[in-house]
Amino acid sequence: MTTTSDTAAETARTGQDPDLAAHLLRLGDDALVLGQRLCQWITRAPTIEEDLALSNIALDLVGHARTLYTRAGGLDGTGRTEDDYAFARADREFTNALVTELPNGDFAVTVARQLVYTHYAVLYYRALADGPDPDLAGFGARAATEVAFHRRHADDWTRRLGLGTPESARRMQAGLDRVWPYTAELFEEDDLVSRLAAAGTVPGPASVRPSWEREVGEVVAGAGLTVPAPRWQARGGRDGLHLEEFGVLVAELQSVRRQFPGGTW
Repeated sequence: MTTTSDTAAETARTGQDPDLAAHLLRLGDDALVLGQRLCQWITRAPTIEEDLALSNIALDLVGHARTLYTRAGGLDGTGRTEDDYAFARADREFTNALVTELPNGDFAVTVARQLVYTHYAVLYYRALADGPDPDLAGFGARAATEVAFHRRHADDWTRRLGLGTPESARRMQAGLDRVWPYTAELFEEDDLVSRLAAAGTVPGPASVRPSWEREVGEVVAGAGLTVPAPRWQARGGRDGLHLEEFGVLVAELQSVRRQFPGGTW
């Protein structure tokens, strides 16, 4: 059995940390996959302004993924690059939370997905910014600031739809109901995360759940909507088990690289 002290000693000796690499890969996959989903709104958003807003949010998320992938490649001993992680893995090798890959649905579903993810990401990245690793702390502070703008965008649209017409309120509530069973996975802590949290390397995501529940609950209530109480919870994304539609998303993401293997631009 590998203990926390054993892992710390090996990291000090080799500069490698497979546990941390795997955790950062998960965070990077969350950002990349969600960014790819948002890219699917380009030319299809309700307004030109929203087309630009969602595109810019997606660009921020891809930037987060690039940073996380680069750091993971330096920690896992494989020498893989950000392009290797994004374009050279099969769909079962991605470890994103399932909520980030949920199909866009109508605009209200996308808003609900953004609401739950952005509140989680801001809280988690802020906690990461208080950690001992200066590079991760710097990334966490920057990413939290950027995602705070994404969060405000999601909060504003939740209120606008919830307090709009009866039809917009109905759709926003339906979006929340669709997304909510997938939120618990964001806060799950398996053995890998537990080891990292016990060592103080990164915060455990469960630590931010109470704040997340309070913040999101306030936004939902302020929009005249109801926080769902699902009877089931989805999980499996962290283990590479994905939704049926995920294979299509990955194929779309990797299509150019697969058409021109080894190409540079």
